[in-house]
Parts: sequence; C-alpha cells; structure tokens
Amino acid sequence: MAAAGTPKDDTGLERKMESRHLTMISLGGVIGTGLFVSSGYAIHQAGPLGAILAYAAGSLLVYCVMVSLGELSVAMPYAGSFHMYAKRFIGPGTAFTIAILYWLNWAVALASEFTAAGLLMQRWFPHSPSWVWSAVFIVVVFALNIMSVRLYGEAEFWFASIKVFAIIAFIVIGLLAIFGAIPIAGHDSAPLLGNFVAGGWFPSGIAPIFSTLLTVVFAFSGTEVVGVAAGETKDPSRAIPKAVHTTVLRLAIFFIGSILVMAALIPWHQAGVDTSPFVLVFQSIGMPFAGDIMNFVVLTAVLSAANSGLYVCSRMVWSLAKERLIPERFARTNFRGVPVWAVLFSMAGSLLALLSSVIAASTVYLVLVAVSGLATLVVWFSVCVCHIRFRREWARDGHSADELGYRAPGFPVLPWLAIVMCIGALVLVVLDDTQRSTLYCMIPFVACCYAAYYALERQRKRENNA
Repeated sequence: MAAAGTPKDDTGLERKMESRHLTMISLGGVIGTGLFVSSGYAIHQAGPLGAILAYAAGSLLVYCVMVSLGELSVAMPYAGSFHMYAKRFIGPGTAFTIAILYWLNWAVALASEFTAAGLLMQRWFPHSPSWVWSAVFIVVVFALNIMSVRLYGEAEFWFASIKVFAIIAFIVIGLLAIFGAIPIAGHDSAPLLGNFVAGGWFPSGIAPIFSTLLTVVFAFSGTEVVGVAAGETKDPSRAIPKAVHTTVLRLAIFFIGSILVMAALIPWHQAGVDTSPFVLVFQSIGMPFAGDIMNFVVLTAVLSAANSGLYVCSRMVWSLAKERLIPERFARTNFRGVPVWAVLFSMAGSLLALLSSVIAASTVYLVLVAVSGLATLVVWFSVCVCHIRFRREWARDGHSADELGYRAPGFPVLPWLAIVMCIGALVLVVLDDTQRSTLYCMIPFVACCYAAYYALERQRKRENNA
C-alpha cells in the first residue's frame, strides 16, 4: 500500500480525492429524485410522523453501516472495497457475487438516470427528442470519468453542492413560512404544525410505516460509495472518517428536515401525489419560476447520480480484473490513473440496459431492475459481517482496538444492529406484494453468479496446471 498522500500506488490508480470530494460523492449518490420528487409519497402513505420515524430508522441503519465501512476502509483502503473485504472475511464466491450485483445495480441506475435527464430537458425544449439530450449527457458523464479522478471528484462536488444548496434553501424558507415570517398561500397566520397533527399522529395506521421504511432504506443507497473511493483517496485515515460522519449527519438533517417542512406546509393526504413537494412549497410562497428552478435542481441530481454510477461501475470492473476474475485488460490504467477499459465496459453495460428499457421494458429490463433492487442491502449486510470478522482477526493477531487508524464507535452493537435491520428489511420485501418479485429474480441470479465463479476458478486452475 502506498503511503498516504502519494499520487499513485502500485494499483495504477491515483490518490487525488480529498474529504470534501468523498462527502459530496456520497451525498451525490443518495440525494436524487427520491427526495426531490417522491418524498411526498412517504408522507402520503405513512403520515407526517410515520414518515419521519421511517427516515430516522433509515438514518440509523446508514450510520451503523457507514462507521463499519469507515473502519474497514481506513484499515484496508482498497478501490472497489466491498467485495475485497468479502473475499477476505466471508469467501471468494460471495465476493464475486457481491461485485456483480453491485455493478449491475449501478449500471441499471445509470441507464434510468440518462433517460430521466432527457425527459427533464423536454420541459424547456418540448419539441426536441429526449434521446438527443440523453446522448449529450452520456458523452458529458463519460468525459468526466475518463479524464481524471480529480476531475470526476470536482464535478461531483459541484453537482452535489447545487442539490445541497437547494435543500438548505428549502428548509430555511420552509421554516420561515411555518413560523409566519414569510406569507404562504391559504394561511392568514403562521401555519405552525397544524398540518402535522391533522388527522392524528398516525392517520393511516402503523402498518404503512413499515412499507415506507423499505422505500426509505433504498432511498439511502449510495452512501457506501465512500468505500469504493477509498483506494483513490489522499490520506484515507483522515479523509474517510470525516466523510463518514459528516455524510450521515447531513443526510439525516436534509431528509428529516425536508420531510418536517413538507408535512407542516402541505396537508399529508395531498403530499406527493402529482407534483414535487418542493415545487408545491415554493409555489405556495409565491417564488417565481419554482417549477423551472426545481427542474434544474433535479437535472443536476440526475447527472450527479449518473456521474457517481459510472465511477462505481468502473471501479468494480477494475477490481474484478485485478483479481483476474475477468480479463486483466480491464485493470489497465492510463497515464492519469483512470481505468479506461473498465469505464468503457461499464458505459457499454449501462447503454445495453438503456436499450433494453426501450425495446424490452416488460421483460429483460424488468428482470434487471428486480435483480439489482436488493444489491444495496446485500452490500450493507456483508460490510457489517466483514467488520465483525475483521475485529476478531485483529484481536487474534494480538492487536488492540486502540491501534486502529479509525475505531468505529459502538462496536459490536452497531454492526449487529445493522445486520438485524438488514434482515428485517428482507422480511419486509417478502411480506410486500409489490417487492416480492425481486426475490424471485434475484435468488436464481445469485445462484448463477456462484456457479460462474466456481466455473472460472476450475478453468483457471486447469490453465495453471497445464
């Protein structure tokens, strides 16, 4: 391993990203259309307090996973870290399966982001075909990823900054409207928390909170990108812990703060049914061009997610190639430390997913979405298992926890809590009629991944013995 701060180590990747890049990359992977467009749906389903409880539970799960990932990433700052940890502490077949699942998850997400970007542009250019704009954004995101990791980090920093600024403005303006400092349509006086308690604390009952919790868990997926970027981080022992804690804190404030403002200013039964709750609030206080402003913010959110998606996909491919599980060509880097072949392969995969969404939306694309749907839960579960086993190995080798570069708080309670919550989320998937089909697709796919790994291993052994 290279010393912290050196520009490049023996992997060929450059260590150019700093703590601010890591934080914004992680925020960028999470804050997207789920918050800006679909967050009102959580309030509509579970009621104001139910939605806040669901997002609070999601924030707790993310914190448990992130501190575990932070400790592992500081101790072993590998690029594409999840499956490397799984290989060492669980097993190589599981590591291979996790890498494939996570790559597919982001490749499918990447395809949907490019589609969404094209559709968003039609608000301003209604007579232009959306595929033209999708193609433009594909070129832009590809260029940002192929040039240098520093450029990628800077682009993601500014993309995410726009989203963060929009959320902060929304929360501040919303609080001013709640307490009467800004007039709001339909209210002669400060609305305070009247809408929040209208209909009772749980107007739809307790059960919808659990289905909402499942949506919230998936909404927080993307925070784990910090671990993928660990191998390209300058001074990981300082940057990673800082990014972990600031990311989780900001996510909790942004999501719960936004939900609180929405619930106070919009009647819960009207929230998120047809229009973004952000647009509804901005329009109710008379902000000009509220729809256009939010369209721009959502567009940057989509591009941010696409930028992160291609980065994560390429590093998973690079890491598999370094392990010689796929052709070693995909591990080659250019003079800027960018794994060009891995980026090309990942972009090709996302374009194939995009093509399937157009010509086989009800068959191939539906299966791809279902298979990738639970990838984040699998990764989070594996991270916590690896953390527990890492600590056992660390102690067995005669080390104390005080010797760690970053010591995760709350061990072993937090990783075990995260494991229980992940299992609970999978139980909710089984009980939810709309989500259960993901298991029907995912279980055989996982079995095929294991079979493919052992077939590749047998072939490699035969070649080595020949």
